[in-house]
Amino acid sequence: MILRQFLPWAQTASASKRAGAAEALARAWQSGGLTEQERRDAERAMMALLDDPSPPVRRRLAEYFAAETRAPRALVSALACDQSDIAAPVLACSPLLTDAELIDLATTGDDRAQEMIAQRGVLSSGVCAALAEIGATTAVIALAANPGADIPEFSLRRLVSRLGDLPELREALLARSNLPAIVRSELIAATANCLQSLVVERGWLGETRASLALREARDRANVLLASDAAEEAGPGLGDLVAHLRRSQQLTASLALRALLSGHRPLFEAALIELSGVKASKVAGLLRRPNGAGFAALFARAGLPEKYLPAFRAALDAERRHRQKSAQAYDGPRLSLVMIENVLAVCDDLNDGELDRLVALLRRFELEAALEDAREEIRHLEENVRVNMILSPREPPKSVERGPLIDLSALETTLLRAA
Repeated sequence: MILRQFLPWAQTASASKRAGAAEALARAWQSGGLTEQERRDAERAMMALLDDPSPPVRRRLAEYFAAETRAPRALVSALACDQSDIAAPVLACSPLLTDAELIDLATTGDDRAQEMIAQRGVLSSGVCAALAEIGATTAVIALAANPGADIPEFSLRRLVSRLGDLPELREALLARSNLPAIVRSELIAATANCLQSLVVERGWLGETRASLALREARDRANVLLASDAAEEAGPGLGDLVAHLRRSQQLTASLALRALLSGHRPLFEAALIELSGVKASKVAGLLRRPNGAGFAALFARAGLPEKYLPAFRAALDAERRHRQKSAQAYDGPRLSLVMIENVLAVCDDLNDGELDRLVALLRRFELEAALEDAREEIRHLEENVRVNMILSPREPPKSVERGPLIDLSALETTLLRAA
C-alpha cells in the first residue's frame, strides 16, 4: 500500500518534499511500528529513491542511516557507492560496511571518499594498508592523524616512502603514540633530504657541505632513537640497527658517535649486526678492547682497520667516564672529555691516513663544546630567574660601568678552544 501511494506522488512532488518524504520513510522503517509488508514496501520505496536525480534526496537517506546499526543493508551499500558528497557520512560512520567493502570503496573512490574512510573512528590494519598504498594526499594525512587507525609498521613505512616530503604527513606521523623506531628513523631521513634540497636550492650551503651537515644531524638523531629503543622491552634496538644497516646508515662515524656519546649498547648492537657474532661473545670481547679478539671482531664487522686505535681509545674513555660519573644518565650526548682523549691518541698516531677521522673528531669536539656552552647558559638563565623570584627587588643605588669587552677577541678565543 505504501509503495503504490508513494511512487505516483514522487513523480510530481518537488525535490524538497521528496527529501522530507525520504526521511519520513526512514523513520517509519526504523520505528518498528509497521507491519512486515509495510516495512518491505517502505524499504522498496527508499531503494527507488536511489535513482532520484536530486542529490539532497539521496543525501537525506545517507545522513539518517550513516551511524545506524539497524538499516537496510543493500540501501547502505548503495549509498556508499554514490557520489562522494552523498556517500561521505556513510563512508565515515556506517558500522555495516565490511573491511572488504571499505577497501573496494577506497580503491574505486575519489579523494573525498578515501578521506572519509580514513577518518573512521576504528580502522582495521587491512583498510589502513590499502589506503597507505593508494590513498590520495588528503586521505593519507587523515589516516596518519587518526588515532583509531591500526596502521601496521610496513604501511607506516610505505607512507614515508610515498609522501615523506610532505611536512603535514611527517607531523601527523610523529604525533602518533608508540611509533616504531624504524619509522622514526625513516622520517628523520626524509626530513634530512628535504632540508638538504632546500638549503642547496636557496644557495645557503654548497651541496657537499649540506650533505655532510645533514648526515651528521641524522646520525645524532639516530643515536637518540637508539637510546629510546634500548630502554624498551623486546628487540627494538636490534631491529633499528638492522634497518640502519639496510639503509646504509650504519657507518663507522655513527658507531664512533655512539661511543663518544656514552651509548655503548648502540655500538655493541652495531658490532653484532655487522659481524654476525653472538651477543654474548661480542660483550666479552668488548671487555678487552686491546686484545687480539676485539681486533678480529672489528675487522669482521668491516670497520676500517686504521680506525682501530681510535675505537680502542674511545672504549677506554667511555669505560673511565662511566666509572667516574656519578650523575644519572640523561640521554646520549657527545662528551668533550672523551673526544679529547681519542684526539690525543689519533694525533700521536696520525701519519696522514687518519686525517678524515681527525676532521670528524674535530667536528664532534666543536659540537660538544657548543652543547656544553649552551647547557651552561641554560643553567645560568635558570638561576637568574630563580634569584629574581626569590630575592626582593631593590632600586639601583648607582650605575657602574664594567670593563668593555672585545667581542671579536672573545669569539676568536672560543673558536680556538673549540
